[in-house]
Amino acid sequence: MPVQRYHEAQVQTPAPGVERRIVHTDKLLTAVLDFSNGPQEEPDPMHSHPHEQTCYIAEGELIFFMEDEEPQHLSAGDMFFVPSGKKHSIQLLSAAARLIDSFSPVREDFL
Repeated sequence: MPVQRYHEAQVQTPAPGVERRIVHTDKLLTAVLDFSNGPQEEPDPMHSHPHEQTCYIAEGELIFFMEDEEPQHLSAGDMFFVPSGKKHSIQLLSAAARLIDSFSPVREDFL
């Protein structure tokens, strides 16, 4: 079935205060991440992955960090992308946030 209802989706908990729901095809994965662990005093550790990533901030406020770039203050309605292999991180400024991430190729580690 090509439809995934939010409240029926399997909930993953990749970290305390973070819930993740996913939908995917063979070549693309979209994840809805709900954060309830903000605001954060420090950013999450920088990380990288071989996947290209786009992110839409549906709710909340954060600082986006990416190596070789100036940190960016972002809020609901803003978007960012991460090239393959580029180190990046976020720091939540609001108590809660909802991010919509898309990855290509599919993140097998999320399945």
